[in-house]
Formats: sequence, C-alpha cells, structure tokens
Amino acid sequence: MNYLEAIILGIVQGLTEFLPVSSSGHLELAKVIFGDNSVPKESLTFTVVLHFATALSTLVIFRKDVLEIIKGLFQFKKNEEFLFSVKIIISMIPATVIGLMFEEELEAFFNGNVLLVGFMLLITGLLLFLADKAKNTNKNVSNLNAFVIGISQAIAMLPGISRSGATISTSVLLGVDRSKAARFSFLMVVPLILGKVAKDFMGGHINFSDENFGVMAAGFIAAFIAGLVACNWMISLVKNSKLYYFSVYCFIVGIIAIAYAYFYM
Repeated sequence: MNYLEAIILGIVQGLTEFLPVSSSGHLELAKVIFGDNSVPKESLTFTVVLHFATALSTLVIFRKDVLEIIKGLFQFKKNEEFLFSVKIIISMIPATVIGLMFEEELEAFFNGNVLLVGFMLLITGLLLFLADKAKNTNKNVSNLNAFVIGISQAIAMLPGISRSGATISTSVLLGVDRSKAARFSFLMVVPLILGKVAKDFMGGHINFSDENFGVMAAGFIAAFIAGLVACNWMISLVKNSKLYYFSVYCFIVGIIAIAYAYFYM
C-alpha cells in the first residue's frame, strides 16, 4: 500500500464511518480494487488505525457532550448526564460480548469477502429505507432502546452492515427522535473503538514498522479530517429525513459487489 492509497482509504473510512453506507464494507471493497496484498494482521492494523481516527473526530465534534457525560458518570447523581452514561454502557454490552467471544471469527470476515459485503449492504439499504419512512417523534432513548440499539451495533461488526445506519435506523424505528438517535449512535461507539485500540496495543496485535508508519499516519490524518466533515453532514441529513438516498446507494453498490463476486472472483 502506498501513500495515495492510504489517503484514499482514510477518506473512505472518514466519510463512511458516519454516512450510513458501511465503512468496513467500503474498506474491504477498496482493498480489492487496489489489490491489497497485505497480510491479515497488517490489514487489520490499518483498519483499527482508521477507526481510531474517526473516534477522535467524534470526540472533537461532541466534546461538550462527552465532558458532560464523563462528569455526570462520576457524580453518581440521578441527573440527565448520569442516566445518559448508563444508556451508553448498556448499549456497549452486546458488541463487547460478541467481540470478545468471536474475535477471531470476526477478523476472518475482513479479508476481501466481497460477496458478504454485497449482501450486507442490501440489508443496510433495507434498514435505511424503513427508517426513512418512519414518523419522527420527540422520544428519548430508554434503557431497553439502548440495549436493542446495542444489538444492532453488534451485528454491524460484519463488513457491509453500516454501524451508523443500523443504529440510527433501529433508533428511529423504535420511535426515538432523529436528532437524539444520531447523537446517541455516534457517541455509543467511541468507548468501544478506544477499548478495542487499547486491547490491541496491549496484546501486541497492532503491528507498526518503519516501513508502514508513514502510510498509516497519512491514512489516519485523512480519516480524521474526512470524519469531521461527515459527522456534521450526517447530523443534518438525519434531521432532514434524507436516509432514502443512502438506501438507494447501498442497494446499487451491494448489487454491484454481488455481481463482481460471482463473475470476476
């Protein structure tokens, strides 16, 4: 992988992490297009680095919210910030359990499985289509909602299922206010990404070398900047009920990916 490819992949990750079109799915498709021949460990390292970049962009966009949540969590008072923190923790449970129990199985999916990505993009498109038709409300996220949304996040660990698309769509279908659904969706993933990065560093699974450090850094910066732009854009799109266009996009890319897998692989 060269610098140009790393920057392109970083931009793809930054945009698709927040736009509901599956960042992991697009990264796998981009790797196939670029003919990525890196070994799985190096490929996984690059993916983790890009996800870390978008997590940081989320922290920048929602820095005030994050500080209030942290403050509320350690006050141990039954205020809005503390209750929201509890919901974030509840939403993390499904993905944490699945991630720890099936880590190796999940990593095996990130190896250019275009056919799987194609079918998962069709599911993402369907979720977005249904959510776009749902009526907007002023409802907050409940504890039960948080757990169900967390299940969606766990399923979105498969490449091709958009994490933001799945969690926002699930929230909206549960009757949660669109703006609150987007905010909750973006904040709930930050602890998981940071935890995953810390776990991989401590376990020696992140593989940096003098040869790939510059390429990784270029991808990181590109993903961070693209993430800042896409996060703000996505919040506006969800408020204005414009998920239908992304639904159509996912259907088109999913069909193309499936056709490619059948006829060219």
